[in-house]
Amino acid sequence: MESPNTPYTLAIVNLSNQELLRYSRHTMLPQFGIKAQEKLKNARVLVLGAGGLGSPAALFLASAGVGTIVLADGDTVELSNLQRQVLHGESDISRAKVDSAADSLRAINSDIQVETINARLDGEALSTAAASADVVVDCSDNFATRFAVNAACVASRTPLVSAAAIRGEGQITVFDSRDAASPCYRCLYAEAEAGQENCSTQGVLAPLVGVMGSLQALEAVKILSGNAAAVGRLLLFDAWNTQWREIRLSRDPACPVCAPPTP
Repeated sequence: MESPNTPYTLAIVNLSNQELLRYSRHTMLPQFGIKAQEKLKNARVLVLGAGGLGSPAALFLASAGVGTIVLADGDTVELSNLQRQVLHGESDISRAKVDSAADSLRAINSDIQVETINARLDGEALSTAAASADVVVDCSDNFATRFAVNAACVASRTPLVSAAAIRGEGQITVFDSRDAASPCYRCLYAEAEAGQENCSTQGVLAPLVGVMGSLQALEAVKILSGNAAAVGRLLLFDAWNTQWREIRLSRDPACPVCAPPTP
């Protein structure tokens, strides 16, 4: 029997009553709980691109309670974006995408912080932004940006959630340089082999980007909460036939980006 003088350790919950109610469907999950929700609250996620993939990714990161979301995109909203970029509406046409997106995210969750960068990040600015994030979610639409983001994440050992969608085909994977066995984006694609296809020239099925962007948010939330993410697994989605394939990825020992230096 416990002595009446036995000290008890009380768990300190860093969530308000309103937050406990808002995220109750998270905290009741045995794989998640209050501590994981607190990790989300204290997290900083960099989302590169506020378009087709970035829209659902950012929306679910905001609704899930990620404390700080940094949005980087240098484009403005156009009519042709509205077919799939659900962060924006007709009244946002000609506005900076990051401004429109920030308004949408704050409307969903006024407790989070949204920082905006009205530019396409590269060079030192990209390296600094990646290093300051707990997770980077790459929602860009071109190989040059993806290679640059990958290099920045490898250098800073920041987990990277990468996805792409075009026509009716989608793919997603996670690269995590904290894991010695994890490949990087450059292990998967050689720069000389990368094509220039994108949605503006090839088209894309609108709900497909919703599927892939939502999965990016899912993988980011899993990383932040301490759950296992899809590291080393490339998931390919055929939207027309609603079929998934999985390819196991290995680290390239000769990768010019992530291979350890030769002694």
